[in-house]
Amino acid sequence: MIQQESRVDVADNSGAKVAYVIRVLGKKTAARKSSRPTATIGDKVVCSVKKSLPGSDMKTGMIVKGVVVRTNYPVRRKDGSLVKFDRNAIVLINDDGNPRGTRIFGAVARELRENNYMKIVSLASEVV
Repeated sequence: MIQQESRVDVADNSGAKVAYVIRVLGKKTAARKSSRPTATIGDKVVCSVKKSLPGSDMKTGMIVKGVVVRTNYPVRRKDGSLVKFDRNAIVLINDDGNPRGTRIFGAVARELRENNYMKIVSLASEVV
């Protein structure tokens, strides 16, 4: 699970390499609880770019939106199986929900198909 202040890898060729999660969109915690909302695969997050490639459009400090494609925390599927990745990763998206980059690096989870991120699923090299 990814929460506020988490550092995540960027799994596309937009130019950003490491991002810092500012906010998890669309999630709330229980009333009067001190826990933070957490994001899992397919959730939108607002991030700040912490590390980027020189000469790219993504500059360090830019505020961007992304969708979580891999989490280190195991996610249970409807058939009872668990899926878990080595690192947390996001793909940067624009306001329409389409990816900013033209390539997706690494595997992505099948849960993105349920959340209507079909463009990310089609660009990915492997769907787990």
